[in-house]
Amino acid sequence: MGNFVANEGLSIFVILVWLGINAFLFVHFYMAFLVDRWFYTRVLLGQALSWARAPAACLNFNCMLILLPVCRNLLSLLRGSIQCCSRTAARQLDRNLTFHKLVAYMIAFHTAVHIVAHLFNFEFFMDAQLNRNDSHLPFILSEIGTRDNASFLNPIRSNETNPTIVMFTTIAGLTGVAITLALILIITSSMEVIRRSYFEVFWYTHHLFIIFFIGLVFHGYGRIVRGQTANSLQTNDPIVCAKRFEDWGKNESGCAVPVFAGNPPGTWKWVVGPMILYVCERIVRIYRSHQKVVITKVVMHPSKTLELQMKKKGFKMEVGQYVFIQCPSVSRLEWHPFTLTSAPEEDYFSAHIRIVGDWTQALYEACGGDKPEQQEAWKLPKVAIDGPFGTASEDVFRYEVVMLVGAGIGVTPFASILKSVWYKHIQNNQDVFTKKIYFYWLCPETQAFEWFADLLQSLERQMADKDMADFLSYNIYLTRWKDTEAAHFRVHHEAENDPITGLKQKTLYGKPNWDNEFTNIASKHPRSKVGVFLCGPLQLGKSLEKQCLSHSEADVKFIFNKENF
Repeated sequence: MGNFVANEGLSIFVILVWLGINAFLFVHFYMAFLVDRWFYTRVLLGQALSWARAPAACLNFNCMLILLPVCRNLLSLLRGSIQCCSRTAARQLDRNLTFHKLVAYMIAFHTAVHIVAHLFNFEFFMDAQLNRNDSHLPFILSEIGTRDNASFLNPIRSNETNPTIVMFTTIAGLTGVAITLALILIITSSMEVIRRSYFEVFWYTHHLFIIFFIGLVFHGYGRIVRGQTANSLQTNDPIVCAKRFEDWGKNESGCAVPVFAGNPPGTWKWVVGPMILYVCERIVRIYRSHQKVVITKVVMHPSKTLELQMKKKGFKMEVGQYVFIQCPSVSRLEWHPFTLTSAPEEDYFSAHIRIVGDWTQALYEACGGDKPEQQEAWKLPKVAIDGPFGTASEDVFRYEVVMLVGAGIGVTPFASILKSVWYKHIQNNQDVFTKKIYFYWLCPETQAFEWFADLLQSLERQMADKDMADFLSYNIYLTRWKDTEAAHFRVHHEAENDPITGLKQKTLYGKPNWDNEFTNIASKHPRSKVGVFLCGPLQLGKSLEKQCLSHSEADVKFIFNKENF
């Protein structure tokens, strides 16, 4: 239970507070439209009035939040500021995209409720105009404001129109349609299958958020939903005068004709702050993108993996961080995130890019990956860099015992960590708090091991020379293999070095028994906090998080950290 609180307690608290604020706003604004000011509006619309306005308030709140989790520079600043005080709080910032998605789902939900309620409202407005009966209060209310410059209650001013025409001829209708279409496109293109297979579609449609926010700010300027003014309430008490509407305006009745007005638009007050922050964020990104970046080396690794080694004036990084890369010759608009595989101690920074889509394929060809001869330096494409940005892996050296788990190309953040370990021990750095690293790499094909094997071989030799072989334990798993490869493995299994990686530590076949691994680590390191770091698929993350919770006891705790970008 204690480890569950350590891992998830703050996240659950934040979610509960967020849900609580949503619930409060919904109930508060639902009740706010049940007061006397909105009595006559409810005569026309019934409970649909409150059902439209309550989710609108929740929409304002969530639209205020939606941009904050994607302000990368702001989050990096906050992470660095609070990391010294609370590692748990800093770790929550690594879940920014998860919170961003939750807020988006909440926006979609309240938008749906808001739309359905207003569809009913427009039908009620239309019915009040069509049922032309002087003894019918809704019709009398709909007739108020027929003179020029007079206040009205029913925005449908004629019985010769229909709600569809009104929808496309009013500010609220037009902006509502634009907001809804933008939201549908943004959410549908954010589905995992589209984002992974057609990233460009995801990237371009996500920028419809500009239309979404412009429409949101102007949506309320038409003031379609109207209530009785404060002065009018003094001369027409709806509780008394509603039953005497035939005498409205007569001196002896005591009931003047009610006057109506809409609330001034207030959405801009909710979103202007985050919008300014996001504009500042984009200005910082534009400034960074114009700083000169030099590609010093291009390495073509097996399994279609491209390594770019780069230099940029003033660039400083920490282990496990990532950058966004843009290549203008491929696309002037697209930026893609890649983990840095270099160490802070090196005089360059690098990224390993797996060729899996149109953009990465175009970059691969621009760097000469499809040509047999080496590309000359002056022919290499220009690139722009935004970052670096912090991730959970920054905290790796804050734990005495560390488990690093990478799957496929997900090993890249740990390349930076292991390189940094290597440099620290070469330099006899005594400030390294970490005393033991367990490294696990799961890979489906043998070719993928080749680009990382050189680093592991160097580490293996270095640790052996310094009599620190116990500092790093690494377990490499091949999860899939061909029959021909299996025969080769059997023949060379007794060789001193592994036939795949060239390491003295032999490659394992299949998948790890995580229950056994966690049990062994817990028994070897009592009274320790073990940092578990994963860069890999969601399913593996769920499995490791479950193991962290089940194997944490009073004297040993496993703290789960996952890369999210």
